[in-house]
Amino acid sequence: MKTIFVKNGAVRKKPVILLEFSFDFELKELVKTIEGADWNPALKAWTVPYAELILPELLRLFKGKAWIDYSGFNKLKMEPIPQELPAIDPKLEMEIGHFVDWMRNRRYSESTIKNYSGGLSLFFRFTASKNPAEITNEDLESFHKDYIISRKYSTSFQSLVINAVKLYFSNRLKRKLEPIEIERPKQPRLLPHVLSKEDVKAILDAHQNIKHRAMLSLIYACGLRRSELLNLTTDHIDSKRGMLRVAQGKGKKDRMVPISEKMLELLREYYKYEKPKIYLFEGQTPGEKYSEGSLQKVLKSALQKAKIKKPVTLHWLRHSYATHLLESGTDLRFIQELLGHNSSKTTEIYTHVSQKSLQKIRSPFDDL
Repeated sequence: MKTIFVKNGAVRKKPVILLEFSFDFELKELVKTIEGADWNPALKAWTVPYAELILPELLRLFKGKAWIDYSGFNKLKMEPIPQELPAIDPKLEMEIGHFVDWMRNRRYSESTIKNYSGGLSLFFRFTASKNPAEITNEDLESFHKDYIISRKYSTSFQSLVINAVKLYFSNRLKRKLEPIEIERPKQPRLLPHVLSKEDVKAILDAHQNIKHRAMLSLIYACGLRRSELLNLTTDHIDSKRGMLRVAQGKGKKDRMVPISEKMLELLREYYKYEKPKIYLFEGQTPGEKYSEGSLQKVLKSALQKAKIKKPVTLHWLRHSYATHLLESGTDLRFIQELLGHNSSKTTEIYTHVSQKSLQKIRSPFDDL
């Protein structure tokens, strides 16, 4: 994913938020949904009117779309802004706490728990802390129309809040909310970005630093997600069998991935220099895992050194791994297993970007 840098700024002596990122059509369209957003050619950044709660709004808007780097952002001291929604009743706060306990006992991820409890709290505030036993489908439909749609919130945010409310009512109150007027929007179908093998090689060879080279190489060599790489420990590598164990990947699933001798040689060389204590890749403090932000900077530096102008993200390396496997003749079912996909439909998207497959198609233009 791309990184959006959030900074303080001023336009005509009024405080604004600056959003800086390399061009991306989807991100640009999302920014345009923010009220008051404007492109400033002089600053070479998008400007957004300053608001006390702007940062959480940005984090919610771009969740799953981009990384938010707000190290250059400082909260300004401003006059208190009246809350648009009333504060939640303490009794309902306790009820949300019970809902959190229920989700935690059923091993929901912490990010899901945080998102669902926040979404449910927002819904209760919208209803002015109405007794949950009296809440009806009409309340949820009104919340959808008068709050989510009117404020042009994203489809992912819409689904998150509605799923949270429905989960709470079905499992805590044992009744279903089935709003008739709410039609779930279709998620946009985006094709994965794929690099040529030449570009991949240039990126992986860009760094002289053995740790940086090993991290980027392992993501491509085994098709890992960023979090999966950073959670690896030294005992996850079985060099005798040539296998890498990915523990508790997305969906809390373990999987085994083959690791080549060439990759093992690079890791052995890296281990001689670094000698990590716990995690395979550690930060400056021994025993602590390497940070996601630092890994993102490693890729950015590699792109600069390789003189690659494309807005490459770490996930592009995983996409390239899958596509290159497909082009070399690997069965789609094996690729699904290697990537840890639940559904074969998720893996089938790589058939749409496989150069080898597409180049076999003869254009009717050639027959004219």
